[in-house]
Amino acid sequence: MPGSSNWLGVPARPGKPRTTGLTHVMDKGLNTCDIEGMFDTAGAFVDIVKFGWGTSYVTNNLEKKIALYRHFETPVVCGGTLFEAVYARGKMDEFKSWLVEHRFAHVEISDGTIDIPRDEKLELIRDFARDFTVLSEVGSKDSDVVYAPYQWVAWIKEELEAGAWKVITEAREGGTAGIFRKDGDMRTGLIDEIAHEVSVDDLIFEAPTKSSQAWFVKQFGPNVNVGNIPPGEVIPLETLRLGLRGDTLKQILVGAEESSPL
Repeated sequence: MPGSSNWLGVPARPGKPRTTGLTHVMDKGLNTCDIEGMFDTAGAFVDIVKFGWGTSYVTNNLEKKIALYRHFETPVVCGGTLFEAVYARGKMDEFKSWLVEHRFAHVEISDGTIDIPRDEKLELIRDFARDFTVLSEVGSKDSDVVYAPYQWVAWIKEELEAGAWKVITEAREGGTAGIFRKDGDMRTGLIDEIAHEVSVDDLIFEAPTKSSQAWFVKQFGPNVNVGNIPPGEVIPLETLRLGLRGDTLKQILVGAEESSPL
């Protein structure tokens, strides 16, 4: 724990840079003061920041923001919707040059809105993985589109094999699509089937709501990777991970202590 001896005995969390227990934060237009405030309070728990959908393309002080995140040794990535817009407009070479110009080390590749043939998406992942750390995303942003669990599993495995560092399971920023139903209920059976076939360490589960974050922590433990976290929810999420909130206290702290051998 930052600046403490962990006298309470909360679960161990790996330090930054982490490969598991990632908190993937959504920046929908933070100003530099907001960014400094987030890192002042919660910087130890912010692992990667996504500029939501296409916000990076219209942000006036993008270079300044990227430099500030770099100062805090935290990678940034553009939202997958920007990638899909690039694909739809046939501007892939220009996009690569733009990423290099702004010194992005990570890129998100998704097809949640635009249909990209499977073979082509996998080739794009392989191509970008030569020069960038790729986060690919599986699942539709359309709440009426429901894929069978076996399709999710097959696609995730293919994208990891193609070179994706992590695969993000789509939920949208409101939790109404992908691994969620349109009414906001989680498709827990789908998630269980994915986790049965794919290591959860290779996944980032989009979990924009407290209830979904608590469910993932209870289901997979404190070091589950979760994404689309609002900046103001980084500290609350960390308390869920450590059993310092009523939603997970029994499972993470009390239950762990009761099940520990004498």
